[in-house]
Amino acid sequence: MIRGMVYSVISAICYGMMAIMAKLGFAAGMDTWGMLQHRFAFGALILAVVLLIRNPAALRPSPRLLAKAALLGCVFYVLQSVLFFMALERIPASTTALVFYFYPVAVTLLSALIFRLRIDRCVVASLTLVMLGCALVFYDAFLKGLSGAGVFYALVSMLLFSAYLIAVQLLLKNEEPLQATFFVVLFAALAFTVINGPGTIFQLNTFERLGIGLSLGIVPTALAISLLYLAIEKIGSAWTSIFSTFEPVATLAAAGLILGEQVVALQLFGVVFIVAGIILPNARMLTARKAMGTKTA
Repeated sequence: MIRGMVYSVISAICYGMMAIMAKLGFAAGMDTWGMLQHRFAFGALILAVVLLIRNPAALRPSPRLLAKAALLGCVFYVLQSVLFFMALERIPASTTALVFYFYPVAVTLLSALIFRLRIDRCVVASLTLVMLGCALVFYDAFLKGLSGAGVFYALVSMLLFSAYLIAVQLLLKNEEPLQATFFVVLFAALAFTVINGPGTIFQLNTFERLGIGLSLGIVPTALAISLLYLAIEKIGSAWTSIFSTFEPVATLAAAGLILGEQVVALQLFGVVFIVAGIILPNARMLTARKAMGTKTA
């Protein structure tokens, strides 16, 4: 479980950079569709090179994997990503993240229905701490005038992402994570290219735009999705969603360091609650293992 937790947290940090990069892209004159096309195109290219070096045979997928990757990439990822970026265009990154981070609750409830996940006191306590932390980290979002459309887009994006995590666990069981990641990203890139046309490559006419496009392909795409799939393979979608709530911590830190947003004491208390929510189930697991080891000895 520890390895799955580590994968989840690193993936969350990578995902946490996406809102920051999107805001930088909007400031540089890039649009939603162009940034998403660049994100998945560069991500697919990077993953293809990695597979070519590590395991060229993985570039020859089974028809079954292609069908599953097409569903995840062309439907779930396209819809969820577009709605997330549309929310970022209309409301602050912190507000978008606050709405989006109700997804651990949604995933846990769906897992209880579909996978018969037992929602014990530890899960409830962990989710409570995480959601309280998110509320504190982004408390100022409630004090600002919000775009109703922006909040709606963020909410639907959250629901789609919750369904996506469940679909990944159902569809990609026993599939090689890096191979599956590549084909999901590739299908998302193809979908955005068909929708948006290939001409957006000419948007990358400055080093700033090129850097943002490459960064979107590497950090919140190639790295984040690969590690997410590895985490789900190790510990399942419900626990992955709980550990992945480290993402708003990364977003908060990056917003302060890169965008110059002010970080206040109440937000830092929120970080403490989020980290506590991440540590709680893992600490229980370590205690149980130690007790089992003692009994065996």
